[in-house]
Amino acid sequence: METNGLGPKGFPELKNDTFLRAAWGEETDYTPVWCMRQAGRYLPEFRETRAAQDFFSTCRSPEACCELTLQPLRRFPLDAAIIFSDILVVPQALGMEVTMVPGKGPSFPEPIREEQDLERLRDPATVASELGYVFQAITLTRQRLAGRVPLIGFAGAPWTLMTYMIEGGGSSTMSQAKRWLYQRPQASHQLLQILTDALVPYLVGQVAAGAQALQLFESHAGHLGPQLFNKFALPYIRDVAKQVKARLQEAGLAPVPMIIFAKDGHFALEELAQAGYEVVGLDWTVDPKKARRRSGSWY
Repeated sequence: METNGLGPKGFPELKNDTFLRAAWGEETDYTPVWCMRQAGRYLPEFRETRAAQDFFSTCRSPEACCELTLQPLRRFPLDAAIIFSDILVVPQALGMEVTMVPGKGPSFPEPIREEQDLERLRDPATVASELGYVFQAITLTRQRLAGRVPLIGFAGAPWTLMTYMIEGGGSSTMSQAKRWLYQRPQASHQLLQILTDALVPYLVGQVAAGAQALQLFESHAGHLGPQLFNKFALPYIRDVAKQVKARLQEAGLAPVPMIIFAKDGHFALEELAQAGYEVVGLDWTVDPKKARRRSGSWY
């Protein structure tokens, strides 16, 4: 029962649910709009806020994350907010050092090089407890949104996180990570499973903290062809959705729509549409009408 304009857990009642209704496949009066990088360098206030401290120090500050999440909404009539964070907080929580190098991007001083390096990783069951600052940021932001629009939580998918952890940062070819798939398939599956086991409680924790939708970013899908994608990426994408939904139910939490975004993964649209997510995100290279026909959602 909701009273005094407050929803469950005392959060302000949602005023604009257009994004959520669209994500659940319902008819809406208009097409809701949000941007995956709403908090970004195009905003002068973002640059000013970010200049005050190190990138990952910002990620660990619930107050700073809340402020950066809300900044775009003060300028634009967006239909959703997405929490300010980074996909690489998960490898950090697994015990890997990650720094953000100006002009270069993320850097892992000690990347995973050999199979025995997997032993350095923390128990994935402890990851959610290491990421309490993300949950705090979500709860704080949900309160300060005052029900204006829904709040989206997110994480990187296992293959994408694996590439960073092995390459030691960004890469145009992902040659070292792909070499693992060919030369160390068993160890690759071991690492992908560790990441899946870390992601599931992390995403469930985001919902418990107040996230009203979840997005999984398979940002490096395009570095795999259909065969490698179906073997090393898709099974874990499916497993994340299946486990998150089951655990939300077990915890007595209401289901939330889940979005899968596989950048340059146009070759797997049909498979992604059957992977257990309510929404399949498209990149700029895909025609939306053709994608809907291929996914069986519209003819």
